[in-house]
Amino acid sequence: MSKLSVENVSYRYKHGDRMVLSGVSCAFEPGQVTAVVGPSGSGKTTLLSILAGLDRPGGGSVTLDGEDLGKKDLDQYRRENVSVIFQAFQLFPLLSVMENVCYPMEIRGMSQKETRERAGQFLNRVGIDEEKWRRYPANLSGGEQQRVAIARSLASGARVLLADEPTGNLDGENSRNVVELLSQLAHEDGYCVVIVTHDPAIADASDRVYRMADGALTQER
Repeated sequence: MSKLSVENVSYRYKHGDRMVLSGVSCAFEPGQVTAVVGPSGSGKTTLLSILAGLDRPGGGSVTLDGEDLGKKDLDQYRRENVSVIFQAFQLFPLLSVMENVCYPMEIRGMSQKETRERAGQFLNRVGIDEEKWRRYPANLSGGEQQRVAIARSLASGARVLLADEPTGNLDGENSRNVVELLSQLAHEDGYCVVIVTHDPAIADASDRVYRMADGALTQER
């Protein structure tokens, strides 16, 4: 199912003088796109980091399908359950498109033949033509690089996709294309998609919208 639930989560940076997150409770459902919006410094990125297993909450709990992340191996959780799509793409510059997408499958021990077959399927799924598979990221447009990053996330096997300002470096048309792709992955393939964003267009296109302000979260839709 891959349902993420957050219950009464709080967080304070070490030596910090204020709560970054305070009593945050929410749920992120498979088959839906959920947007978390709010101004810079409101706590959105901190929440995403906790959902990704990069930080542990100071209080409260995060569960995946009812299992408390506090009891899980977070390295394994990040390898198998959740994948982050970054604003800056974070592709390996010295690996080709195909090699970038193969990488998460290779580190799981899959055979070269299977990784290339599956990588091709994921690249086709996100609309990257075969003639671009041997290119390096620098030879792609920003929109194409973000699509490759999404394909790499799919290759990880994770059913939870966390996107941190995924359209921040893209023009209007490519932004719409990426949002449409993430929506398709949620609605057609059942992924749980969470997008942290300043972009009101993403919020408008999402199934559920939460607003973060001063570390507190409220549901808008």
